[in-house]
Amino acid sequence: MQSITINYEAVVIGASAGGLHAIQTVLEMLPETFKPPICIVQHLHKSQDSSLATFYNSHTALAVQEAYDKCMLSASTVYLAPANYHLQVERNRSLSLSLDQKVNFSRPSIDVLFESAAYVYGPQLIGILLTGANHDGALGLQTIKAYNGLTVVQNSETAAFQEMPRSAIKKASIDHILELEQIGSFLTDVCVKKVP
Repeated sequence: MQSITINYEAVVIGASAGGLHAIQTVLEMLPETFKPPICIVQHLHKSQDSSLATFYNSHTALAVQEAYDKCMLSASTVYLAPANYHLQVERNRSLSLSLDQKVNFSRPSIDVLFESAAYVYGPQLIGILLTGANHDGALGLQTIKAYNGLTVVQNSETAAFQEMPRSAIKKASIDHILELEQIGSFLTDVCVKKVP
């Protein structure tokens, strides 16, 4: 189990079916003092508009925006993968978008985001996989773990859709399996520095 004294520099979150509520539940628990940027892949229909950022902005103290190509990551900001684009983290801590082939039948793919972030942040990355009805994200979490990042999965037994978290639990060595309502406070505990 990892020490909570690590200075985590980024968080990546993946969700599919049932993810709208799950992501909202996590984000609304994070304080404005939460510094690591958060990159999110929520499986979307390719014609989905960018209204998700507006929705999440009304449910969190952090700034939420749709990611765009060459965007530099900023503290206390949430970046959403746009519909029909893979989202990746680059070595210079910027974001890139691509129309590369679908991965796990998905674009954006959770695995694509997770793997790219693992290469950049290594042990200073937290990867979180939430509800979903396919296998996307399991290999990505495995990669995060291989680079000594911290891995968190929503309890599959109580997830709205169990397949995605269950697949990750089977495939990767997960550090923490948490109830959805515990994830936001867990992130706050490990990422927000306490002032004595």
